[in-house]
Amino acid sequence: MKNELQNIISGKSSVVYGALIQTVARELERSCNASKLDKENEHFKKQETEILIELIDKEQLWISDLNLDNYVSEGAEQRVYLKDGKTVQKLNDSIYYASWQDYFHNLLLNNFFFADTAYHLDGFYKDADVVFAVVSQSFIKATEPTKLENVKDFLTANGFINNRNHDYYNPVLGIILEDLHDENVLTENGVLRFIDTVFYLDKTFWN
Repeated sequence: MKNELQNIISGKSSVVYGALIQTVARELERSCNASKLDKENEHFKKQETEILIELIDKEQLWISDLNLDNYVSEGAEQRVYLKDGKTVQKLNDSIYYASWQDYFHNLLLNNFFFADTAYHLDGFYKDADVVFAVVSQSFIKATEPTKLENVKDFLTANGFINNRNHDYYNPVLGIILEDLHDENVLTENGVLRFIDTVFYLDKTFWN
């Protein structure tokens, strides 16, 4: 599985709705490497965002007709809008991530592990000079409260260790999965639906 995930992250293998995500992530990494940007530099993400904007301009990925009337909710990291009866759109500025590349890796990992709530990258939107990725996802309606022990049991059975509160780690894969409280994991007809994941690659992922 680890080799498969490495191939997905590097763009060598496909994953549901992953084509545009992989293209943007790969081009962003290539441009950052060509510009010799240091990820440890405190200004890295600002410089990376400038490169991302150039890429969005070049590939015409801006969304200008976004309907913001159907507002649903928002948290620290994203705004949520109802797109239609079956889909929501989420605007995320990658604030939870040290880089945009990390955010796109999160999308790819989510789509691999939780294909039923896979993200589709629709494009990008700018508001007051803040760049947001616009992703679509199936609208999940909870039918019952989520029991966090069920989340823990499910993830433990799949190799993830609960190392703190709602955070998990898979030591074999080198993947961190955080913030899995009962608003980010809904229960629909007895099935857990992971609607807001926060994946990170640990430094051991590429080993």
